[in-house]
Amino acid sequence: MPVPEFVPADINALAVAPVAIVLAAALLGVLLEAFAPRRVRHTAQVVLAVLALAAAFVVLSFNSAAITGPTLAGALVMDGPAIVLQLLVLLMGLVSLIIVAERFDGRLADAITPSGASVPGSHAEGVAERLGSTTEVFPLMLFSIAGMMIFPAAGDLLTMFIALELLSLPLYVLCALARRKRLLSQEAALKYFLLGSFASAFFLFGSALLFGYAGSMQFRRIAEAIGMYPGMNPLLVLGCASILVGLFFKMGAVPFHSWTPDVYQGAPTPITGFMAACTKAAAFGAALRVLYTGIDAARWDWLMIIWVVAGLTMVIGSILSVTQTDIKRMLAYSSIAHAGFVLVGVMAFDVSAVGAVMFYLAAYGFSVIAAFGIITLVRSRDTGAEATSLTQWTGLGKRSPLVAGTFAFLLMAFAGLPLTSGFTAKVAVFSAAIAHAGIPGVILVVLGVLCSAITAYVYFRVVRIMFTAPAEGVTATTEGGVGVLTPSVATTSAITLSVALTLLLGVFPGPLLDLMSSLSIFIR
Repeated sequence: MPVPEFVPADINALAVAPVAIVLAAALLGVLLEAFAPRRVRHTAQVVLAVLALAAAFVVLSFNSAAITGPTLAGALVMDGPAIVLQLLVLLMGLVSLIIVAERFDGRLADAITPSGASVPGSHAEGVAERLGSTTEVFPLMLFSIAGMMIFPAAGDLLTMFIALELLSLPLYVLCALARRKRLLSQEAALKYFLLGSFASAFFLFGSALLFGYAGSMQFRRIAEAIGMYPGMNPLLVLGCASILVGLFFKMGAVPFHSWTPDVYQGAPTPITGFMAACTKAAAFGAALRVLYTGIDAARWDWLMIIWVVAGLTMVIGSILSVTQTDIKRMLAYSSIAHAGFVLVGVMAFDVSAVGAVMFYLAAYGFSVIAAFGIITLVRSRDTGAEATSLTQWTGLGKRSPLVAGTFAFLLMAFAGLPLTSGFTAKVAVFSAAIAHAGIPGVILVVLGVLCSAITAYVYFRVVRIMFTAPAEGVTATTEGGVGVLTPSVATTSAITLSVALTLLLGVFPGPLLDLMSSLSIFIR
């Protein structure tokens, strides 16, 4: 029997260069951890990470026309949505990394523990804090960003699974590295790891079922098989459902949302902002890839699942956000509701919906990074810990009107008020659903408007606490025990950029909406 001739895969070097730059910087960061002197390690890691993300962004921006198309034998497909989402992940990752690197005391990254394995307050932790060994967070973030870049550009289920693990495994570690409230952080990381492992298993199981159905894991081959063998095949239906479980988990959609409030609350606050923005963008990008290029021809078999999940996600996320007394948990349930809003746009199945979803991910991502960046500044004067209880924010508008005003503006963006990016983003996804999703889309839009009103109440309640009525049971001593730290120029610039984009995308959304609409066509 003749041996098949080996045919090497065609590789577009420019197409893989952005991911390669980020991965190379992550590996170099690991070497810096091993060999660089401790006194220069933080500066070296931050400079390396910032340069790598900036270089990848520049390469991707100026070579978008030359890298379009499949590469690596179809393992990566660089089309308009993939390029836009990779640019978003790089820019939001860069802003998040700058906030993570903040050192209020001048010696170590304030939000990250110097020794995750040490007991809080122990001698071992004190030694590690004096040494300032907190810089492993930067290569971990770079590894995760590389996975997030591959996730929406994957051309087959195997590559997508590898990207899923590459972006998830570093996040499990990062969530356990909070400098304060260590046990809460480690518990959150354990929950995230266990539930994430189950979700990954579902994704892998669904990939195997679709391989059994189509004889290939490539999305174009799966689409061809659905066209050749129409009908409700058990392998196809179960495979699609299992794949959706894994994707819904990364989105934080109901009923796979239970990890979100615990992880958002327990993780270091800058890491929470990084996860809320970048992970959601990568997850929805991967969902668009699967749903629009792989299993779209069989959507009548699973479209009702999207419809039900979108409705439940909006309702449960908005209602449960009303009961929260911790500001990080409140934003966690808010992120669940926003995942439902984005799903409303996903189910429209039109080019305009793809552009609207990408615009929503950009608008929400920069807003949520800035919001969690501000939360890192509001601290208890007694313990130095972040003041995450809503009662601790009473009167913040009088003590620090700039910080409170900026946070109130971001909350208004989450609520979808006009002249903010949130308003434009909701109008975009809801309009796409009304135009292309029929009666189910209209029903979801009505439900989305009602849920937006519920979340608006939640956000206005926080504004009221900051500027007007004191919360019940809050004494003058409690109010005076909270202060606002002064961040570095880099962190101030990162938060300012995010807030400015939130405003600009609300006042002048046209250029970005037009650009994303023109880059909304997938290549199979």
